[in-house]
Amino acid sequence: MFRFAIAALLGALSLTACAQQPAASKTATAAAAPATDAAVEKRVRDALKELDPNFKPDYIGAAPFAGFREVIVSGQVLYVTDDGRYLLQTTPYDIANKTQATSPGLLAYRRGLLETLPHSDRIVFAPPNAKHTISVFTDIECGYCRKLHQDIAELNRNGIAVEYLAFPRMGLASKDATDMISVWCASDRKAALTAAKTGQPVPAKNCTNPVAMQYNLGQQLGINGTPAIFAADGTQLGGYLPPAQLKAALDRLEGSGSR
Repeated sequence: MFRFAIAALLGALSLTACAQQPAASKTATAAAAPATDAAVEKRVRDALKELDPNFKPDYIGAAPFAGFREVIVSGQVLYVTDDGRYLLQTTPYDIANKTQATSPGLLAYRRGLLETLPHSDRIVFAPPNAKHTISVFTDIECGYCRKLHQDIAELNRNGIAVEYLAFPRMGLASKDATDMISVWCASDRKAALTAAKTGQPVPAKNCTNPVAMQYNLGQQLGINGTPAIFAADGTQLGGYLPPAQLKAALDRLEGSGSR
């Protein structure tokens, strides 16, 4: 379904029949009174259904720039013009805030998903009186995940708490997933995760665990690589950042009121 939508974009296909209207008709439409948010959302939904009847967005809301709706499908963020004619797959950049552009609605959507993952199921490395908290989807084998873990002490000194969530990049049938289950089932999860990230063998364990739930939610968030770092407001900060850069990014978000 999603691949079909991208093919439509690359083929410069119109999403709606209104794309085929004559210029005079489009001009008359543009002169009409502005549509309400509900009407725009319906127009976008109808356009997507015309593109593919099985196209079911998880979220539609106002984009962080005028004239577009922000749409989430299978974790991927798309932008559709308010008239339902054009679809874009891109990552807009907010020059003023020096970060990826995100709308309040998208941030709230991400926060809502993250809040469904209990704190007790996370592996937490936190200083006393943390100033910032980040949620980090990680696996135990990727190089940048290991590099980030080497920075834990420095991050904590900078007042940053790190809450790890499981995201085995190779899928739930992989050895990485089996090892991550063993880490989450260890009596001392923090020690087990640290050992695994230094390349030590992971003693096999099994129990009721959150690895699959965290992995599946990560897919809903559109994660396709690790580490994937989210600020408390739902802003995705990208992959690995050195401690000073990560702190600066979090301070900027706090200073901007998390938009």
